[in-house]
Amino acid sequence: MALPLLPGNSVNKNLGKEKFHKSQHFDYSNGVSMLVGSEKPGIGGEPLLGQTARPKYSVFPRGEGSDLPSWVAFDKQVLCFDAYFQEAVPQSKDETCRVRKCKIYFYLEDDTIQVVEPALKNSGMPQGTLIRRHRIPLPAPDDDRFYNLHHFNIKQEIVLYSRTFVITDCDPFTFNFLRNMGVRVRQPAVPPTDPYSKLRQELEESMKPLRPYERQDRLKQFLDHDRNVLRFYCFWDDTQSMFGDPRELVLHYFLADDTIEIREVVYPNSGRDAVPKFLNRGKLPKHAPVQKRQPGEITNHTVLNVFGPTGQGGRYILDSLKTGAVQEDVYKDCDLTIGGVINVWGRKVMICDCDNFTKEYYRSKYGIEDFTPVRYKAPPPATTARQVPPYTGFGSEEDSLCSCQGLQPNPPQKDFRKLMEKDRQGLESNVLRFVGKMQTDDPVNKQRTFIISFYLSDDTVSVFEPTQRNSGVIGGKFLERSRVKKPGQELFKSEMSEYYKAQDLYVGATLIINNQPFQLVECDEYALNYMEQHSEEFPMANVGTILSKLKSIPENKHKEIKQFLAQSDPSNTGFIPYESFRSLLADAHAGLSEHEIMTLGRSYSTREQPGPDLMVLLAVAQDLLRRKHFESFSDMLRAFTHEDQDRTGHLPSEDARVICKAFRLPLADDLLRTLLQKFENGTGRVDYHALVSGMNWRENPSPPLPPDDALKFVVDWNGESVSPAVNSINYSVLLEDVFGSAGTETFSLPLALLGTQ
Repeated sequence: MALPLLPGNSVNKNLGKEKFHKSQHFDYSNGVSMLVGSEKPGIGGEPLLGQTARPKYSVFPRGEGSDLPSWVAFDKQVLCFDAYFQEAVPQSKDETCRVRKCKIYFYLEDDTIQVVEPALKNSGMPQGTLIRRHRIPLPAPDDDRFYNLHHFNIKQEIVLYSRTFVITDCDPFTFNFLRNMGVRVRQPAVPPTDPYSKLRQELEESMKPLRPYERQDRLKQFLDHDRNVLRFYCFWDDTQSMFGDPRELVLHYFLADDTIEIREVVYPNSGRDAVPKFLNRGKLPKHAPVQKRQPGEITNHTVLNVFGPTGQGGRYILDSLKTGAVQEDVYKDCDLTIGGVINVWGRKVMICDCDNFTKEYYRSKYGIEDFTPVRYKAPPPATTARQVPPYTGFGSEEDSLCSCQGLQPNPPQKDFRKLMEKDRQGLESNVLRFVGKMQTDDPVNKQRTFIISFYLSDDTVSVFEPTQRNSGVIGGKFLERSRVKKPGQELFKSEMSEYYKAQDLYVGATLIINNQPFQLVECDEYALNYMEQHSEEFPMANVGTILSKLKSIPENKHKEIKQFLAQSDPSNTGFIPYESFRSLLADAHAGLSEHEIMTLGRSYSTREQPGPDLMVLLAVAQDLLRRKHFESFSDMLRAFTHEDQDRTGHLPSEDARVICKAFRLPLADDLLRTLLQKFENGTGRVDYHALVSGMNWRENPSPPLPPDDALKFVVDWNGESVSPAVNSINYSVLLEDVFGSAGTETFSLPLALLGTQ
């Protein structure tokens, strides 16, 4: 049963409405008040009865494009149409109407229109922009609306301010745009011919002379080759004349006007005055010296007759056949070749060489590839080696050598380019670090560990000994950063001493520093990567050189290698442990060092760098905090809690790092970053309660860290492990690279047989 129309059950059309305002019916336009109520909607923005919403701009169909506004999506996109309009000429006997061609530009971003008429020569009319860019209203009675995209098409008439334009054609962009909008574009139309323009064209053609006017266009050559100069190095043998000697010249050929300039190379103490030029700039005749010509005898034009006074008001007739013209041959760029001889006003000058720009010019224009220079100088006499006195022992050897090279001693020059290229650049340290052990019989010194750093910027070496607990040795700086001489050299000698270079340091090498031998046992990951990236400089890290050494293994060792591989890989998987691989190469007598074995292991294995243990990280961090007497853990926890507004117990990793830096936590950046990663959850947020509790060495002390593990996290090592973790070696690929596919087959058969036994 339907409910009665009670006050609470009546239908209310205003339910859900939020706008109840009434539109304003009065507005100002250019300072004039007017009634605009016919275009305004009703209450709440709803249209009135019989009122239709008129689009303000062109309405494009919604496609798969972006939802950007039109002024962004159609920025700098303009439709271009070719059009014409006819203009009546009532007061002229030569023409009754005039056809004027123009271009109509429709800007898609705001539906504005611009009409431009191209300028014609001697038209006598103001041309250019006929209608400036703005929105143009439709003709009456639809003048309350504006032109949009759908009003334009080929062979369509549009009225712009009482002037009828007929569209004849459009550009390719406009054609494709209209086709994509679904508009059927008509075929292009041919605009009518302007009768007066046709008449003027016929008059201009009838006024052309039967004999063409003689013109010499040198502007193009000047604009194309201005400031382009060919340079040749020449030689003039003047030894036949009295007090003559060989002369070196530099010839400049200017491509802009085909002129030549010659300068002389005057060396110091040659006895000659440094004159500005040997030959002034000008055209150089081939058959010089020639007889002197009268002024006006050589001209650009040949004149037959002259009428009237010379100068203004006179007339003359040019001779196109150039009867009686004086022709003078001058040198052009095609006459200048290396090895050729040119005549410079009676002097025979031989062209011996040219610069790189000249070579490229002749290579591109004439296809010449042979630019072998002509030797015109005698080879310099062999210079005797300067005898340098032996080193006296005062100062460095470089300082003593500089004092022998001149009366005024200068400081020794350093390799500045090498310093700029190999100096520290951001995270690229350009420092190779190794772990060294003393080679001695003393049991205490055998346990000492040293960090040997080699700086690539200046080939200097520094030695640092980390502090080890209960070792009885005070650690610290063992050797100041300086260059280290190789052993076995005399002190007082004339030759320069040899110093250790980067190629002399590798795992397994022995360095003698201050008469103390050091054995390099390990190196960091950066040193290994740097040597492998520059393998052409470091033969110990060159895989090709190492493989060539393996190929020289005698054949009697092949059977032993087969048995060893079969025992190390009973399942015939193609992989063996790294320690077995290392012992195999050490017993193969291939002359491989420890660094070369490590390089092969890194090349033929899938290396896994295990992350440090959390307990080890906390032990290292607590040890550093204990040394620096850092105890502000409660303040750090309050700062973390203050930043955690949601009280979740977790903060973003970057925010946690900023708080740690604000409290000046005495930890290295790499160690702090690794600690934060250990306490992160799956969303990248750090559990700051566990972090602060783990670093609190007062309340939660961690067990002491062994000295060997502490060495891996020294600050100078950037928190990296000493050596990468190499688990297994793919020896099948290695055998294929060393012995080829045939060697791999010979190895695989015994391996399978030995594996089944």
